[in-house]
Amino acid sequence: MPKSAPVRSVAIVDDEVTIRETVEYALAREGYRTCVHANGVDAWESFQKALPDLVILDILMPRMDGLELCRRLRGLSDSLPIIFLTSRDEEFDRVLGLELGADDYLCKPFSMRELITRVKVLFRRLALRQEAEPTREEALLRVGDLCLDRNRYEVYWGGAEVTLTVTEFRILAALAKNPGHVKSRAQLLEEGYPDDTYVSERTIDSHIKRLRRKFEQLAPGVELIETVYGLGYRYGGK
Repeated sequence: MPKSAPVRSVAIVDDEVTIRETVEYALAREGYRTCVHANGVDAWESFQKALPDLVILDILMPRMDGLELCRRLRGLSDSLPIIFLTSRDEEFDRVLGLELGADDYLCKPFSMRELITRVKVLFRRLALRQEAEPTREEALLRVGDLCLDRNRYEVYWGGAEVTLTVTEFRILAALAKNPGHVKSRAQLLEEGYPDDTYVSERTIDSHIKRLRRKFEQLAPGVELIETVYGLGYRYGGK
C-alpha cells in the first residue's frame, strides 16, 4: 500500500479568540493538526521547542507583535511558511512584513475559503521547493569576494558574514548571478517580491541603498551595485 502523506501542523497566533477558534475549526476540517496561541511570547516559547509546518500570524498582538515574532522565526527557519493577518491595509505593514520574510498576508476581515486556499498553495510550493532544492555546492553563488548560499540565505563578503533580509538577499542574488547585466526595477521587483504585485518599484531603490550601506561597512570604496540611469541597476562588485 502507498505510504500516506504526513499530517501537516499549523500554528494560529492571534489575540482575538473568535479568529483563533474559527481558523482552528476550518483547518481541522481540512485535516490539519493545529495549535493556538493568544500572544507572541507564548508562541515563541512553544516554537523554540518545536516548529509547526506553517504559521498564521496576527500583526497586532500584546506582549510581542507579529513582526517581531516573524523576525525571530526567520532566525530558526528560512523555509517555514508564514501568513500574516492584519487589520491595517497599509503598504508599510505589508512591505515590512514581507521584508522580514513572510510568505503571504490577508487583511481582516477575510474569507476562510481564501485562507485555506493560501495555506494549501504554500504547502504545495514548499513541497516543490524541497524536491528541487539544490545540493550544498550547487546552492553556492560565488562572484569575486561575494558568496551567497541560496539554501540557507547566508551572504559572505571576503569570508565575513553579512546580515540581509530575505528581500535584500533575493535582489542581490538576482544582480550577482548576472554580473554586468542591467536589471530594471520591475525585474528586481519580481525577484525580490515573487508573490506580491502591489509593491511600488521605488521600494527597490530603498533596498539598494541599504545593501550599499551594509557592504560599505565591510569594504569601503567598493561600488557593489552600480546605477544605470534610466535603466536600473547592475552588479559591479569584484
